[in-house]
Amino acid sequence: MPHIFSIPNVTRRAGIVWYRNLVVFIRTLQVNFFPPLVEALLYLFAIGIGIGTYVQQIDGIPYINFIAPAILAIAVMNSAFFECTFGSFVRMYYQKTFDAMIATPLSIEDVIAGELLWGATRSVIYVLIMLPVLAVFGVVSLPLAVLTIPLAFLGGLMFAGIAMCFTSVTPGIDTLNYPSFLFITPMALFSGTFFPLTLMPAFLQYFALAVLPLTHLVAIMRMLTLPSLSWMLFLHLAWIAVITAITCLISINLMRKRLIV
Repeated sequence: MPHIFSIPNVTRRAGIVWYRNLVVFIRTLQVNFFPPLVEALLYLFAIGIGIGTYVQQIDGIPYINFIAPAILAIAVMNSAFFECTFGSFVRMYYQKTFDAMIATPLSIEDVIAGELLWGATRSVIYVLIMLPVLAVFGVVSLPLAVLTIPLAFLGGLMFAGIAMCFTSVTPGIDTLNYPSFLFITPMALFSGTFFPLTLMPAFLQYFALAVLPLTHLVAIMRMLTLPSLSWMLFLHLAWIAVITAITCLISINLMRKRLIV
């Protein structure tokens, strides 16, 4: 049995799994298109304009502009995470889609890699839908904000890898509520999303930077959309790249172990 850090034998056939999920997504496009569109509007009106009436500026930045990159980052996180937890678990356990694909020349590694790539693609689609909405409201800076699209793929792949790790060890679909409420929800609140990290105690700031992946994604999104570029962008990117590689590697090996057993 391969170690969890073994290099999986992923081939180009993973693209077949990715394409299969894309076809399903397109067939239900009407259902899939409106949630990110409405989500962007709800955040802008409820938090950006609503709370922004009382908190007009943060560090000289209009509050609605301050939270705009956080809206994109949270969308990247949620779309990839929930696709590769609840979505992947349904395909694996209830629909038996994984079993059907593994019965073909596709390997387990190809199937899981395809799922991870699709989770990242789902994040890109969400940003592609939400970014024009934010641009219309004038809360992101174009054309630099366009770079949030490729960033969404990297961030989405990171959260897809994290999600698949949870999926690989969860005994039932209800158990996936634990990482959703105990990891994803707190991260959406305490990663420098709706208020600066500097307002928190020092130990919580270090915790957010060391443990919470969304912190780094929000920081880069903010640099690209305000814009406020600095050399810290490369440190945040390096952190995300390392965590992405580790989680994707572990998740493929853990899922291989689960599906073989």
